[in-house]
Amino acid sequence: MFTGFTDATVDFMWGIRFNNEKTWFEAHKDIYLKEFYQPMRELGGEMYDFIAGERPDYGLICKVSRIYRDARRLRGRGPYKECLWFSVEQPSDAWTSNPTFWFELGPEWWTYGMGYYLPKPATMAKLRRRIDRDPGTMEALMKKLRTQEEFRLETQDYKKPRSQAPSKLLEPWYLARSFSFLHTEKLSEELFSRDIVERLKKGYAFLLPYYDYFLTLEGEELL
Repeated sequence: MFTGFTDATVDFMWGIRFNNEKTWFEAHKDIYLKEFYQPMRELGGEMYDFIAGERPDYGLICKVSRIYRDARRLRGRGPYKECLWFSVEQPSDAWTSNPTFWFELGPEWWTYGMGYYLPKPATMAKLRRRIDRDPGTMEALMKKLRTQEEFRLETQDYKKPRSQAPSKLLEPWYLARSFSFLHTEKLSEELFSRDIVERLKKGYAFLLPYYDYFLTLEGEELL
């Protein structure tokens, strides 16, 4: 059961930022496993149980990231990441093809939410076609998003809209090449107790109707 991250968790993240080399990591590996990886795994397990309990037919899985960077993509960086995350998603050969719930912790901040990392252009085209056929459903979701302050819609956009949006409220979806609903803030006290568990459950419960909407896009034909 997750009981909270610790000061040692934060100290390790800062340590790896300034000592990103094998010798330092190996000397502090036990701290990493006990104070960073294990709590992240426990928190991810609880969030998986919650989300999968709400959507038992989705066949969801939970993944916890590795601290080791891909040696082929270091690009002058050290071999270790200074942050960890977990995700709850449907299994897929291409992990970017499905919407995903996530939580991530870094030395100065934490973030969580739901969205795509790199959806296929065809997926976003299917989304626009679905909105064209039924703009009311997405308008209702967008209006609901505006009634709360926990999450914001963040998009990576094309230079020009792909087509004409049915209304001004829906214009972001006709520019977006990828998107997420996310919350980000500086490290807060709730991370060091079980308070973060209830915070995440409440947030993920809010995002579930959005997840339901996007999850079925891959099965649609692009007409």
